[in-house]
Amino acid sequence: MSTTIQVSRKTLQLLNILKEKLSVKSYDELLRKIAFEKLGVKSMFGSNPKLSPFRKEDEAEFHEL
Repeated sequence: MSTTIQVSRKTLQLLNILKEKLSVKSYDELLRKIAFEKLGVKSMFGSNPKLSPFRKEDEAEFHEL
C-alpha cells in the first residue's frame, strides 16, 4: 500500500540532498532510515510488546509442511 504526503518545496530539496548523500533509492527508504536512527532501532522485528516471547516449539511448528 502506498500513500501520498505533502511537503513544501524546501523540505523536498532537503530530502533530495539527503537521498543522494545517504545513497538510498527511494523516499520511503530515506524516511525509514531517518525514523530508525531517531528511534534508536535497527529493525521493527520484535517491537510489539503485546506479543509473547518466541519459543523453540514455535519454530518447529512453522517449519513443518
